[in-house]
Amino acid sequence: MPPMPSALATATDDDQAVDPSATATKDRPLNSNPLTVLITVPTLEIGAADEGVIGLARILGSAGHHPVIVSRGGRLEGELAKTGAAFVRLDTTSRNPLVIARNALALRRLVRERGCGVVHAHGRASAWSAWLAARSCGVPFLTTWYSGFRDQNLLKHWYNGVMARGDFIITASDQIAERLVERYRVPWRRISVISPAIDLSPFDPAGMTSERIAAIRNGWGGTAATRVILIPGRIIRREGLHVVVQAAALLKARGLRDFLFVFVGEDQGRSRYSGELWDLVLATDTADVIRIAGPSADRPASYAAAKMVVGAAIQLDGLPRGLIEAMAMARPVLASDLAAGPEVLPAPPVVAEARMTGLRYRSGDAAALAAAIVRMLSFPASQRQAMGRQARSYVLTEFDRAVVANQVLAVYARAAALRSAGPESPRPHHPRPADPGAELSGGTDHR
Repeated sequence: MPPMPSALATATDDDQAVDPSATATKDRPLNSNPLTVLITVPTLEIGAADEGVIGLARILGSAGHHPVIVSRGGRLEGELAKTGAAFVRLDTTSRNPLVIARNALALRRLVRERGCGVVHAHGRASAWSAWLAARSCGVPFLTTWYSGFRDQNLLKHWYNGVMARGDFIITASDQIAERLVERYRVPWRRISVISPAIDLSPFDPAGMTSERIAAIRNGWGGTAATRVILIPGRIIRREGLHVVVQAAALLKARGLRDFLFVFVGEDQGRSRYSGELWDLVLATDTADVIRIAGPSADRPASYAAAKMVVGAAIQLDGLPRGLIEAMAMARPVLASDLAAGPEVLPAPPVVAEARMTGLRYRSGDAAALAAAIVRMLSFPASQRQAMGRQARSYVLTEFDRAVVANQVLAVYARAAALRSAGPESPRPHHPRPADPGAELSGGTDHR
């Protein structure tokens, strides 16, 4: 990665908005040439793109830049306000071409009025408007891919392809980057694999109390003897929750006792999937061993109350924030091969058992998931605890926010250099998309 010019300062580790002048030290020089960055994201609710934008705003603000977030908004607006970023409310969730064109005009006005030097898109519908605005104003265009998108047909492949039009592209994992190169023939030189900035400070087992754990367990209807298997992630098909129900039925049929699967994701009501999931629970007679609890008010305690945490995604999931938080809480993790790549979850056969942080299994295979759960429960408590310690040490090293901040700012340095070179400078070549015959595995979370 190219060195970062002095105009782009290193981010601080603060979570709150700060006065840049107050943090100007010999170690963190005040940015002498700050960028104003227009960042689009469909919503500020729950999800990788929504939370990723909050982390990006912290990084840019702490480095002395001026992020302007354009979104329909949502529950994370309060968190965004803490970063000091400007917020402009605009509904960019629509796929209607007329609405996209109208939004592009609104974004073009914002770019010109605020002197934005970079446009950065998160999510496809907002990306089309952002791309049109960036091109009409002659400023660099960045995109971030948090997960794969399904290419059911040529039209969907073309629609998804806006995310591959970035002058520079950030992906959340190596798996997504490889799919992007394969499906859209994007040159590797335009891609940077960077983990989202995740604040893991609240997820520290040293600060946990037995009272918090007991309160969580009581809320789920469990006891101290109940072996809780926690499943974070939204109630959507791509998370593979139906596979978990099928695995629960297999375990129950084999006579396993004193176990409880707890789903702690949010149901946004966008599809019939939650109803189908309940129908499957009733059909498999697993209502006694499954709780669809919804989001927890105390996520660290939820992880601490679990014997293990499962990521069951059946489509490419990018960076599974819930699994990383669980690992920070020293919980062993089970993940499908699409929920977490080896760069997220070191597991056999990639690493020796002495270094593993959990187990991986074949995506969509309920029998394989059930077998992995039995194997995890068969380990001595000391071995599971050792796995948890390895997991915590690994994520604190691999997902260090200062490292992530430097990587992000290096991409912005390249974008700033492209802009500084002027309109005569050649832009990265955007090749025609590849044949979409095989789909880009992934969901439709981000419009």
